[in-house]
Amino acid sequence: MRQQLRSRRAPTFPHGYRYRLDDQDEVNQNYLADEEEEAEEEARVMRVPNLEEEEKEEEQKEEEEGQGQPTGNTWWQKLQLMNEYLWDPEQRMSLARTGQSWSLILVIYFFFYASLAAVITVCMYTLFLTISAYMPTFTERVKPAGVMIRPFAHSLNFNFNVSEPDTWQHYVISLNGFLQGYNDSLQEEMNVDCPPGQYFIQDGNEDEDKKACQFKRSFLKNCSGLEDPTFGYSTGQPCILLKMNRIVGFRPELGDPVKVSCKVQRGDENDIRSIHYYPESASFDLRYYPYYGKLTHVNYTSPLVAMHFTDVVKNQAVPVQCQLKGKGIINDVINDHFVAAGTLHDAEEARASRM
Repeated sequence: MRQQLRSRRAPTFPHGYRYRLDDQDEVNQNYLADEEEEAEEEARVMRVPNLEEEEKEEEQKEEEEGQGQPTGNTWWQKLQLMNEYLWDPEQRMSLARTGQSWSLILVIYFFFYASLAAVITVCMYTLFLTISAYMPTFTERVKPAGVMIRPFAHSLNFNFNVSEPDTWQHYVISLNGFLQGYNDSLQEEMNVDCPPGQYFIQDGNEDEDKKACQFKRSFLKNCSGLEDPTFGYSTGQPCILLKMNRIVGFRPELGDPVKVSCKVQRGDENDIRSIHYYPESASFDLRYYPYYGKLTHVNYTSPLVAMHFTDVVKNQAVPVQCQLKGKGIINDVINDHFVAAGTLHDAEEARASRM
């Protein structure tokens, strides 16, 4: 019985038959593997058409969505992007920043510029503490006083015809208007009569009002417009007024007043045979110096020198140069336009003044 049972449990096969069974198993496995690979390839082939169909469907959707937009939608897209950049309602952002970010930036810049303004204010305040509003701190680089002439003339040329009042009437109007502040009654009311030939120095605090010396219109005599309302233009003997510009604290050096000297600039010196000066000294008297500034020297009236051209060669323009003479006065600057006065021409008699 035992032998029969054993034979049933473990049947015996020929040796070669066992190998044939093993080979058959390998063949079956390879066959299954090949079938799986073929199934995968078929699935891949099936997917490709599906992807193509999906892409076509997406393109159709985009075309349908774009039908409502204008043709050439490049600018339209750019406009949409710009609008989204300016304001994005989904993220609630403006210029790619949230409200919190903008608030932080504004606070930072506010404190930055406030600090900058505070620093500048402190610096300016400290600077103003070191300077005076009444007297300049530094005057070493101030140039010598320049001059101004009246009547006013374009290009510093005086052209008129004695027999044609329209050619010289505007000069008379200019002189009358300029001399209104020099009227005798006004000067006597506002200013004081100072002794000539000495400085009018006024002590006291720099913020105290200073008095001014009188310079009356009558000091100019024949060029005052009181005796001859036309200032000599109606007779071919015109007057030209010269004023030295103001310089705070200026005093003529060595106590000598600054004088005015005129001569022919180019040509024959005999072209000008006679010039009368008013005041007769042809100078700016010392009593009008020093000048204390417009804040305290309110009624100050600048002194004048009038040049009356009484005898000049006829029928030609004569260039005349008038210079300031005095210690420390520079009068040889060729390109200084403030030294030049101009050229005057009369149809019957030529009169000139170039300073």
